[in-house]
Amino acid sequence: MKLTVHEFLSLDGVMQGPGGPDEDRSGGFESGGWMVPFADEEFGEIVDGWFRLTGEVLFGRTTYEMMHGYWPQVTDPDNLVATQLNSLPKHVVSTTLTEVTWPGAHLVEGDVLDAVRALKAKPGGELQVHGSHGLVRTLHDAGLVDEYRLLTFPVVLGEGKRLFDAGAAPSTFTVAEVRTTQAGGIYQVLRPTERAEQQGREFVVEDGREAVR
Repeated sequence: MKLTVHEFLSLDGVMQGPGGPDEDRSGGFESGGWMVPFADEEFGEIVDGWFRLTGEVLFGRTTYEMMHGYWPQVTDPDNLVATQLNSLPKHVVSTTLTEVTWPGAHLVEGDVLDAVRALKAKPGGELQVHGSHGLVRTLHDAGLVDEYRLLTFPVVLGEGKRLFDAGAAPSTFTVAEVRTTQAGGIYQVLRPTERAEQQGREFVVEDGREAVR
């Protein structure tokens, strides 16, 4: 399976789900709910597009608990996100949980990276990660992410969990898709590339003209 990461971001890189003020106050975060005003029709189309491709889902503990607290209550058969999340296999990475009760959910046992590699080796649709700050950082640093799908909104928060923070593995990407929403979101699909291809270049002047070397 292809491993894809899906995130909602502020301009300063803070990750947050489309919930309310109390969605995730860990670390003293007090800016929850900032994303909700940007959730327009085009936002919904983008997110539905993600979930049409879902084969299985991979969660960190915090995101699993937030999702489990909301989506099982949505029983509308026309809600694609709810239908997929409530019916598809879900894998939860946690060092504190001893059980998970959302139907179709399983705790990841043993080494996380080995378990993810085994999941990726399975046939089928995408193995999708949503939110899951610590897990995504681990997967990024291990080079296991095949594609990042990011929705960035015109807000600066100044605090919170950042997708790429100090110490993240240096990376470069190719841009596979870009679009904007009426509410001001910028959607990017990024695929990791070999960073060595982009290193050691500079602007120089040759025969009075600028050039790249």
